[in-house]
Amino acid sequence: MNIQQVIKANRLELLFQQGSFGIEKESQRVHADGSIVVSEHPKCFGSRSYHPYIQTDFAESQLELITPPNKKIEDTLRWLSAIHEVVLRTMPKDEYVFPLSMPAGLPPEDQIKVAQLENPVDVAYREHLVKSYGKSKQMVSGIHYNFQLDPALVQQLFNGQKQYQSAVDFQNDLYLKIARNFLRYQWILIYLLAATPTVDANYFRDGTPLKPGQYVRSLRSSQYGYVNDPSVKISYDSLKDYVDTLEHAVNSGQLIAEKEFYSNVRLRGAKHARELLQNGIQYLEFRLFDLNPFEPYGIALDDAKFVHYFILLMAWLDEESTESAVALGKEKLAQVAWENPLSPTVFQAEGERVLHQLLAMLTEIRADAEIEQIVKDKLAQFSDPSQTLGARLVHAIEAHGGYQKLGAELAKRYKQQAFERFYALSAFDNMELSTQALMFDAIQKGLKIDILDERDQFLSLQFGDHLEYVKNGNMTSHDSYISPLIMENKVVTKKVLAKAGFNVPQSMEFTSVEQAVANYALFVGRAVVIKPKSTNYGLGISIFQQGVHDREDFAKAIEIAFREDKEVMVEDYLTGTEYRFFVLGDETLAVLLRVPANVIGDGVHTVAELVAQKNDHPLRGDGSRTPLKKIALGDIEQLQLKEQGLTVDSVPAKDQLVQLRANSNISTGGDSIDMTDQMHPSYKALAVGITKAMGAAVCGVDLIIPDLTQPAEPSLQSWGVIEANFNPMMMMHIFPYAGQSRRVTQNVLKMLFPELK
Repeated sequence: MNIQQVIKANRLELLFQQGSFGIEKESQRVHADGSIVVSEHPKCFGSRSYHPYIQTDFAESQLELITPPNKKIEDTLRWLSAIHEVVLRTMPKDEYVFPLSMPAGLPPEDQIKVAQLENPVDVAYREHLVKSYGKSKQMVSGIHYNFQLDPALVQQLFNGQKQYQSAVDFQNDLYLKIARNFLRYQWILIYLLAATPTVDANYFRDGTPLKPGQYVRSLRSSQYGYVNDPSVKISYDSLKDYVDTLEHAVNSGQLIAEKEFYSNVRLRGAKHARELLQNGIQYLEFRLFDLNPFEPYGIALDDAKFVHYFILLMAWLDEESTESAVALGKEKLAQVAWENPLSPTVFQAEGERVLHQLLAMLTEIRADAEIEQIVKDKLAQFSDPSQTLGARLVHAIEAHGGYQKLGAELAKRYKQQAFERFYALSAFDNMELSTQALMFDAIQKGLKIDILDERDQFLSLQFGDHLEYVKNGNMTSHDSYISPLIMENKVVTKKVLAKAGFNVPQSMEFTSVEQAVANYALFVGRAVVIKPKSTNYGLGISIFQQGVHDREDFAKAIEIAFREDKEVMVEDYLTGTEYRFFVLGDETLAVLLRVPANVIGDGVHTVAELVAQKNDHPLRGDGSRTPLKKIALGDIEQLQLKEQGLTVDSVPAKDQLVQLRANSNISTGGDSIDMTDQMHPSYKALAVGITKAMGAAVCGVDLIIPDLTQPAEPSLQSWGVIEANFNPMMMMHIFPYAGQSRRVTQNVLKMLFPELK
């Protein structure tokens, strides 16, 4: 089947490079010294009976991390990164993820517990593997690389040929061609990417075959790795032959089940092989990859891209590998796997020839220059084996005094890196922190996530057949359509709350700067808040706590508010402390004291310098990628300084509190302090009532309270409502500046999926 002509004739070069990618990564949980733990799979990851991302492979200690399929390999590695961060931050503090494929510090076999899955058949299968292979061999880990050609490409290739009448037969033979050619040339990937040069002597049942100081390219791909008995022979000549020989191996007792067939290429798309005859091969699973210990998640993006185009070459090649060619490929694989990783391979000429063919294909399909450079770098490694992954690993093992020591050091480093920005999922850093936190919890608990629109923070979450849509982390189907519209309009919010009997401050609304300034005399001497009618995140708000005394300052504040909206409110300032109540349903889950942006004088530095010092705090940033926002020194801040008789160049006295904002929003540089336990229950009940008046399931309620320890009374002297907020920021409750963390995203998930244990 020559697909090159069809691709060129129909201009399918770009479509040929599309596909779907998924990765499954096995890794051992280990102690700080790199030795394997004997503890059970952490219960904090939910049930393995349904978890789409975090499973166990053979043993309780052996994690299997599974990405969803993605149209771009970059996105697949983003998911792999996110799943790793969830695992590393959730697992016990004294446990780590071992970055090498070969197990180190193996416990006695009687202490290695096979995965205790809910289905007894799955446990029995693993017990069978123990008898057939021993426990040590089952503890080897690696990467499985799943790839599907774009179905539109397969259809167009079928339309462009005349040999096949059946689209399913065509698709099957296309995938079989890739599989056979891959098995023929798989040794190339072992030469370039193998990373299992050694292992402890106690790994072997009958004494180590390694001589003292000997290193090989890939123990995992050798006869001592995770491979079937040589007597198991499965044909790839046709799909029918594959199915018949695989079923025969099971029926004759050579294999206990089809999944015991450990080929480096598996045909996928059905639970049982025979179903492929009717449904067709949907994708291929490539299983020969050792973990790359120099990558935090076991595989480098450049290598993942290289593998993609290597697979495409297996379809592109004119040649059709026969069963004898497949057998030759396996022989070469075994030979290369046992070579010294510091030495050239005996098959160097063939490897260089194939990579030159790959470069020629890249030119024909007009691939990006980036992948061309990646292939050229791999080609250079045939003449310089010291640049291969295996050789680099040998040098690192020697430098660290053993592979367990190297693995332990890397494992600790990667876990530390996962905590550097502990509040974020680094691969999805362009999303809001609240959305990232919700994704973190959903991955941890085993909800299936589909990112519908990354820029717009739109997700679907699924558990079984139960599907929910979430926007911005907490906007869900549980809210009425009207509730965010009410809360978006501060004038309407006040009127709705007043009608419902809640305390709201008096205010006036204006539709132009001139109209507001003309009414200046009404506000002279009064403490007021000037804010846009429809605002969020504290934008455009100015507060005159000491009263309005300067017409020019009043006009400036009005102008700032009109930058954010076409209508502005001038509202009475309520005396007391502002608190944010996070309400979900019938419960106030968290209460936060938001301290307005400020600095404390030291008698030495200017206000500007003190702000720069405070902004260096690791939690401060742009406010979307960090829990706290850096303090600005804009017009509003300078107005606030002027009220205190200061400028940005003033040097405040030691311990002098300098207010830079009067409004307490975290999004304008404020500090967050959890006050949930200190708040009187009556105010929590009020916040729930206000949320219900808004028709919301989730709401952020801002109350002014002079004394949080005294029960609420029905007057503005006791409390008043400033705002009700749809889509309230959750991150400031999860990661407060001070006080207890409240993981409110978990409560959102419980609201959406009450059946999830």
